[in-house]
Amino acid sequence: MDTLRARVRTRLVPALLASTAITLLVAGLLTYTQPVDADPGRLAVDPSSAPRITIPPLASAMPDASPDPKHAVTRVRVAELGIDLPVVKATTGYPPCDVALVMAATGLRQPGQGGATYLYAHARPGMFLPLLETPEARQRGLRIEVWTSDDFKYVYQVIDVRRDQQDLTAAQQVEHEQLWLQTSEGPNASFGKTQVVAEFLSEELATKADAHPKARPRPC
Repeated sequence: MDTLRARVRTRLVPALLASTAITLLVAGLLTYTQPVDADPGRLAVDPSSAPRITIPPLASAMPDASPDPKHAVTRVRVAELGIDLPVVKATTGYPPCDVALVMAATGLRQPGQGGATYLYAHARPGMFLPLLETPEARQRGLRIEVWTSDDFKYVYQVIDVRRDQQDLTAAQQVEHEQLWLQTSEGPNASFGKTQVVAEFLSEELATKADAHPKARPRPC
């Protein structure tokens, strides 16, 4: 009898507790909070080792068209932050890792089309994590390069970093050339998004090798 009680205490009870915790997590009842720094020149969120995901903000981000393959973003680089990713078109499922995605939604454009180009990727190492971890003041003025499938390079300069954003409204209303980058601030869709806004600087021809990196998206 003592052996049976010991087994219940050491095996069954912990298993039940673990199962309950998993159920609460799935239900969204267990989460974690992140302190906000009031200094606008420093981080607005506290980076954590917990995995972060990027899901397009709310319904306004659902794709309504596929990019023209003859003129679509293929690569994005922020050299000073160590970001250099192939870009693929947006998906309706969970975003893959090791690539950025270009959102095709009402009002959004490809580079050179007189509106906002909107790219997003996970806040993970090797992806868009530096956008989350780098203070706003250090990002302003950085240059962002994007390449397109017809072998052009477009250069933009960061003018703003917006934390805790919940939708795409501002980007969809842009009527001049801009680039927006998005990444997430928490482990589920209830958390806000970080948006980096950049103004157009220049356009030039690019080599085919530079404009066509090999994309190897993988499930996260």
